[in-house]
Amino acid sequence: MKKNMGRLDRTLRFVAGIAILFLGAIFQSWWGLIGLIPLVTAIVGVCPGYLPFGIHTCEKEDREVDGSCAA
Repeated sequence: MKKNMGRLDRTLRFVAGIAILFLGAIFQSWWGLIGLIPLVTAIVGVCPGYLPFGIHTCEKEDREVDGSCAA
């Protein structure tokens, strides 16, 4: 799958995912598992919500010929 997330987007999602997981552990709530969604998308570099709209958050100079973000 082609990457569609830039460095800033991935970093913010990673931090948010860790924070949500951490808060879920502190409050002993299963809702903390929602933090896995931004964490996994940050690690993989693909946001399924961006795909139907053709959104790419990477810089234009970092895009490859096919429009996906460079690895």
